[in-house]
Amino acid sequence: MAWCRKKAPVVTDPSKVRLALFQPDIPQNLGANLRLAACLGVAVDIIEPCGFPLTDASLRRVAMDYAENAVVSRHSGWSAFRESQIANGSRLILFTTRGAARLDQFSFRQDDVLLFGRESAGAPEDIHRAADERVAIPLAPPARSLNVAMSAGLALWEALKQTGGLPG
Repeated sequence: MAWCRKKAPVVTDPSKVRLALFQPDIPQNLGANLRLAACLGVAVDIIEPCGFPLTDASLRRVAMDYAENAVVSRHSGWSAFRESQIANGSRLILFTTRGAARLDQFSFRQDDVLLFGRESAGAPEDIHRAADERVAIPLAPPARSLNVAMSAGLALWEALKQTGGLPG
């Protein structure tokens, strides 16, 4: 995307944890996740279609100047993303309220792809089946779920901490 290359691009390690967003439907959350990824030096996969027009102008608006430092791969759909993820040999970790493992007890690997579903509907069953692991973030009752950008922040921090990938 043009907006990713206005400044010197952030260099990300191809073996480093990645963030993947399945059909995001709230532009502000996508912007927050792009800012998060740029600040942590993590590449982002956007799996389309999105629930809003995904244009350079809209992303600059929601991600501010952080969009210029984000390393983003856009995928036309689930199949395109899955092909690239399998080709890279990475493990697909789905974050879901129905996760079998808890975030605080899960062991991450450097090449994991952390996948987050749509804000409005999560991830469909076929994606649950395709995931190598399903992880939940423990919450105090009666809470149901966190905002997707908040969830991604918690998950990325823990994954990068475990794999030695935190910045600085």
